[in-house]
Amino acid sequence: MFSPNSKIISKEKVLFVGQNEISKRLSNIFERNNYQIVGFVVNESDPMNERVVGKIKDIESIVSNNHVDEIIIVLPLNQEKEINYIVDICEKYGIRTYLVPDYFKFIPSKAEIEKIDKIPLINIRYSPLDEWTNRFIKRSFDIVVSLIGLILCLPLFIIIAILIKLTSEGPVLFTQERVGYNRRVFKMHKFRTMYVQDPNEEKIRWTTKNDPRRTPVGKILRRLSLDELPQLWDVLVGNMSLVGPRPERPYFVEKFKEEIPKYMIKHRVRPGITGWAQIHGLRGDTSIEERIKYDIWYIENWSFWLDIKIILATIFGGKFMENAY
Repeated sequence: MFSPNSKIISKEKVLFVGQNEISKRLSNIFERNNYQIVGFVVNESDPMNERVVGKIKDIESIVSNNHVDEIIIVLPLNQEKEINYIVDICEKYGIRTYLVPDYFKFIPSKAEIEKIDKIPLINIRYSPLDEWTNRFIKRSFDIVVSLIGLILCLPLFIIIAILIKLTSEGPVLFTQERVGYNRRVFKMHKFRTMYVQDPNEEKIRWTTKNDPRRTPVGKILRRLSLDELPQLWDVLVGNMSLVGPRPERPYFVEKFKEEIPKYMIKHRVRPGITGWAQIHGLRGDTSIEERIKYDIWYIENWSFWLDIKIILATIFGGKFMENAY
């Protein structure tokens, strides 16, 4: 959320639920701060107008079709059923959600009260990374470390590239679509560790222990997690962070979104090369439910020193190497 005096440009999309004087006033403030207003969602009995994009029952399709980043709920307290439904949809899609007080009983996790033009809003799932100062610190650290890492690892990159080319046919780098920050799809890079396979099969097949698709060199790279090193480039360009929840393929994101509660919350932050779940051995073919619990804990308890701890545990700890196949 922005400060009323902020000069930082934002392109995020905002949807309002409820159309009244407060929501109109807030929408004007958001527009002045360069947010894109998707429109207003209203009750079944409310009249339609040019700024109304649908009814509350339509909110899931509206969110999907417009890639909404934030939702502001401005409804009377007696509409408990509608508010619960909206909050469930927001949690399902991992959307930042704000309630105009008082809606405390609907808040699923840590909350933070923010103010815009003296109007209080409740961020129902607050993360320290919602603060721009913390995002700046994390991003600056990512840029410096990834740039140094790419320079220092260049000789190793050359050796690995030669070994891959000498032992199997196909490209050195493996590029795959993953879902990242705010549910945006990006191209993630790794050293190729498997024989070239059908692209359609590659999108939906889970990696397992002793996977026969691995090349001889790939087995070693995966075991030592050296195949992840090209992701330093993904960090440098801003698609990833050094530390964060691991990104997943779009096919599995759509699957887990329906099966695992709060799965989409992980997309509130940039995905990471390593993370809180990974240093506890939750990678590869392990419980997605447990992994998400660790990811959400990380998001809600982030600090710069926690990132340092995770990086050191990744380098020197043994848990990170578990299930690395």
